[in-house]
Amino acid sequence: MVKQCRLLEVNRSSLYCRRAGVSREDEETMKKMDSIHMKYPYKGSRRLVYALGDMHGVEISRKRVRRLMKLMGIRGLAPGPETTKRGGVEHRIYPYLLRGKKIERPGQVWAADITYIPMSRGFVYLVAVMDWYSRKVLSWRVSNTMDTEFCVEALEEALYVYEAPEIFNTDQGSQFTSDEFTGALKSSGIEISMDGKGSWRDNVFVERLWRSLKYEEVYLRAYESVGGAKAGIGGWIEFYNERRRHQGLDMRTPDMVYYGSERLSVEKVA
Repeated sequence: MVKQCRLLEVNRSSLYCRRAGVSREDEETMKKMDSIHMKYPYKGSRRLVYALGDMHGVEISRKRVRRLMKLMGIRGLAPGPETTKRGGVEHRIYPYLLRGKKIERPGQVWAADITYIPMSRGFVYLVAVMDWYSRKVLSWRVSNTMDTEFCVEALEEALYVYEAPEIFNTDQGSQFTSDEFTGALKSSGIEISMDGKGSWRDNVFVERLWRSLKYEEVYLRAYESVGGAKAGIGGWIEFYNERRRHQGLDMRTPDMVYYGSERLSVEKVA
């Protein structure tokens, strides 16, 4: 599908095809798993089995939970035994550069992450690029497949609109360790930083963004189409950047901090 869209010069993110093998029952279970994961990101497959039973009355096997977690792109906080690979080739994992580092200005550090977005029927993935100091969302993309292309598109848009940061931080997902993504960072002279595997706390500001987005927008809607999801998410991100005041930003909006002359001292707690 990616090759077809490229040949036809069609924006792939505007398309949506239902995934074979994802039943309506699985979709409903995944929505419940996502809400649990937002509240308790430390729960792995074993604890999710019990949480689904306790909170939603869902009887499910651990094997099925693992399969759905893989499809959703989520995992518990505990590091897994495997390294990030793609096509049988192990990608380079870069060191974490933010431990003890003081973030003092916009544009110093950017971060990116991917999350699962449930719809009325089916689901999509959302990637966002965020300025760490101001919490401003610089760019985002929605895709029906969790591949590298839509992440690179979001990165390229952010780099086109805004001045490149000194450091870019991500997790160790295959999209971010890919040659396409790291190559775009290197060509812009950006230092690459990666979290410890499975540690959401290293990218905590993006995780907070996902929590706010889902509880204030996604879980309140039942998107009927990818177009509807993009419109809803886009409207909320505009509100988030321009009008949503943050206690951690002295009750200012991300745009106020990013574009303003005032500087808020934000120190990363490792």
